[in-house]
Amino acid sequence: MSALETMMPPVQHASVNGVELAYYEAGPRTGTPIVLCHGFPELAFSWRHQIKALADAGRWVIAPDQRGYGLSSRPEAVADYDMAHLTGDLVGLLDHLGAEKAVFCGHDWGGIVVWQLPLLHPQRVAGVIGLNTPFMPRPPADPIAIFRARFGPDMYIVWFQTPDEPEQVLGADVEKTMRFFMRKPRALQAAAQPAEGGSTFAFKEMLARFDPSDEGAQFLRPDELAVFVEAFQRTGFGGGVNWYRNFTRNWEQAEGTLQRIDGVPCLMITAELDAVLTPAMAEHMPLVVGDLEMHMVKGSGHWTQQEKPEEVSGLILDWLGRRFPQ
Repeated sequence: MSALETMMPPVQHASVNGVELAYYEAGPRTGTPIVLCHGFPELAFSWRHQIKALADAGRWVIAPDQRGYGLSSRPEAVADYDMAHLTGDLVGLLDHLGAEKAVFCGHDWGGIVVWQLPLLHPQRVAGVIGLNTPFMPRPPADPIAIFRARFGPDMYIVWFQTPDEPEQVLGADVEKTMRFFMRKPRALQAAAQPAEGGSTFAFKEMLARFDPSDEGAQFLRPDELAVFVEAFQRTGFGGGVNWYRNFTRNWEQAEGTLQRIDGVPCLMITAELDAVLTPAMAEHMPLVVGDLEMHMVKGSGHWTQQEKPEEVSGLILDWLGRRFPQ
C-alpha cells in the first residue's frame, strides 16, 4: 500500500463550481469544520499529519486536492484558476458537506486563497489560519510588474507567466523537480541565492544545477516523496502553474474591494527559516487584521506542516480550543 492509502482517509469526490474536487475528510461531523488548503506544488496529502491530529482531537477536518491538482479536475483555461474560481470551489465544498461556515487554513498558495475568503465570501468564514502566507492587501501596481522589477525576469513567478515552458521544464523529470522543491530549509536558502547579476528564485536555473542524488537535504521519507512524484507524473504541473498566471487578473478584479479583515478570528503561523515567505512579510498584519494572533515555528523552512507537524498541529489545536471550543 502507498503512503497515500496508509496516511490519509479514503478519498471522496464532490461536483462543485463546475469541477470535480477530490477531498479527504476525518473526525466527527460536529462543530465548525476545518478546511486545509495546500499550496504549490503540493496536494491534500501535505496535510496528512494535521488531518490525523485534528481528527484525533475530535475535530471535523477536510482537505481537498484543489483544482488543477491530484485527483481533482484540471480545466484547460488559465482564467479558470483565478481567485473567484479558487474561492468558489471552497464555498462549493461547504455546500456539498452541508456546512454553513468553516475555519479555513491555508499554506503557500492555499494561504493566499483563504485570506481572500473573508473578503469575497464573509458569510461562509468562521475563522482563518495562515501558515507561512500572510494576508497581503492589494498592491499599488500589477504584482507581476513588481516581481519583475524587484527580482528579475527569471524569478519563478515571472517565468511562470510564459506559456507552456514552465510545465515542460518542471515535468521533464518529476522526481528531480519534487526533490528540488521538498528540501530542508538550509538547502533551499542556499539555492535561493542568485547567480552573479541574475534573478532571485530563478527556479529554471536552480533546477538545472540541482543534484537530485543529495539525500541529506531531503526531509520526506521515500514513500512520502513517492506520493507527490506519482501524482505530478500523472497530472503534470500545468494546473498549479495556472494559479500563478492569474496574479494580474486577480489584482485587476480586486480593485475597489475591502483590503482589511475584521470580525473574524485569525491565526498567523510563520516559519523562521522560510526563504520565500519570510516572517518579516507578516509584520504588517496587525495593521490590517483586526482579530489576530501570531506565532513563529522555529527551525522550519517553507514546508512547515510537513517539516514541523507536531508544532503546527499543536498551535492550531490550541487556538481552536480557545476560539472554537467544542
